[in-house]
Amino acid sequence: RYDAYEKFGGTFGHIFYDQPFSNYVIRVEYRFVGDQVNEGPGWALRNSGIMVHGQTPESMTKDQDFPTSIEVQLLGGDGKKERTTGNLCTPGTNVVMNGKLFLPHCTSSTSKTYHGEQWVTAEVEVRGNKSIKHFINGELVLEYTEPQLDERDEIAAKLIEKAGGNKALTGGTISLQSESHPVDFRKVELRQLED
Repeated sequence: RYDAYEKFGGTFGHIFYDQPFSNYVIRVEYRFVGDQVNEGPGWALRNSGIMVHGQTPESMTKDQDFPTSIEVQLLGGDGKKERTTGNLCTPGTNVVMNGKLFLPHCTSSTSKTYHGEQWVTAEVEVRGNKSIKHFINGELVLEYTEPQLDERDEIAAKLIEKAGGNKALTGGTISLQSESHPVDFRKVELRQLED
């Protein structure tokens, strides 16, 4: 955890499951605790994520902060203003929302804000390249289809080339993210689904 660090030093991190998946449900309980590490980026305050359909850690470059993946962004409230969780961020990827290719890097879910150090349950239902749904404390807060690599991204472009030009993300790694604020995960559960 970051509470043992004197300063951030650009040390983002991810802990990966040791095999890829395509069709599954992952459920975690998480909470943000304590203070953000000194010199952590402002946007990373009470910020973590569940990365799905990700590239392997072996294929990441030495200075690459985040795997090319679909990020289910987990945010904690700052005690003052509204801040949704279960959002979507797309490092090196795109998705289709409401029938249209969605290009912005992040979008908010419809969840409520969770301030303080309370435990929150996040669940992600992944159906290959068909659909991904985000649930917070049992409520559907975001859904989209057709996750795909973004050819505009330098790292993703190399992955597309390696895949013979195929941009579709039908599976990949799962990882839990650290972005400079101490976060606890408990009860990480994974269930494979039929195709």
